[in-house]
Amino acid sequence: MVGAGLQSANASGPNLQFPTSPRERLAVASWPFRAYIESPTNRWARDPKLPGMDLKDFAAMVKKEFNLPNIEPLGQHFRSTEPAYLAELRQAVEKAGSHVVDIPTGGPGSFYDPDKAKRQAVVERAKKWVDVAVAVGSPSLRMNLEGYRHTKPDFDLTAESLKQLAESGGEKNVLINLENDDLFNEDAFFIVRVVRKVNHPYLHALPDFCNSMLSGNPQFCYDALKAMFPLAYNISHMKDSETGDGGKVYTVDVARCFEIAKAAGYKGYFSMEWEGKGEPYAGTRRLIEESLKNLAG
Repeated sequence: MVGAGLQSANASGPNLQFPTSPRERLAVASWPFRAYIESPTNRWARDPKLPGMDLKDFAAMVKKEFNLPNIEPLGQHFRSTEPAYLAELRQAVEKAGSHVVDIPTGGPGSFYDPDKAKRQAVVERAKKWVDVAVAVGSPSLRMNLEGYRHTKPDFDLTAESLKQLAESGGEKNVLINLENDDLFNEDAFFIVRVVRKVNHPYLHALPDFCNSMLSGNPQFCYDALKAMFPLAYNISHMKDSETGDGGKVYTVDVARCFEIAKAAGYKGYFSMEWEGKGEPYAGTRRLIEESLKNLAG
């Protein structure tokens, strides 16, 4: 069994078969549940007062609590990337009747580090996550665009690095997605330029509903989504709010975001990435309800 909709490598590009049922188009990200996840690279977020959860148990929890068949496990939440653990994780996901639809990961290092050797090392580390995706049956990775000493992102170097990574992903049928996760390093319009420049069937955009709202400019956020969704393929992050500097909460018009996705012809998954305060279960349920309502229309 392979990942959700995953087929054999296609020289002309990916050929995922996406579900059309609203519920089957939804996934749950592990990021909102970081306080529960037991992993050596997640110790900073783990709350010892809460019950622990290995990532292997996440798919079963999502199926039980939310009745959804798809997950998006964060790279930091993998207890190990050794073959034995990845095999156990894949087996647990399949036993739960679930699929991995994307793996968000990234760092350390920058795809536009001016030092060629260091830049190449970043690409090679990213390629190892392509192998992780293959091992657990994920059709894609979301790669962070880490910054370099607070300098303006270098367009040409970023495109050069990501072309290599997209080629590696294409060889193993793993998509590379870029998210508007940071207003400086990962500006939505910078990502659009990079994806168009590289022009590779295995490099796509990952539109996040609310991250660009941190600009404080609603029109900028919706324009960002309008620019990104035509370049998206298999994954988008659905959220209705995001917390910025000083604890200020920014919200989006969820219905408008779904309308933008529909107008762009987007057929892929929407991953629930709740960002509110308190425990994530109720917030995730609310996002699911909102998503189902909008997808049913």
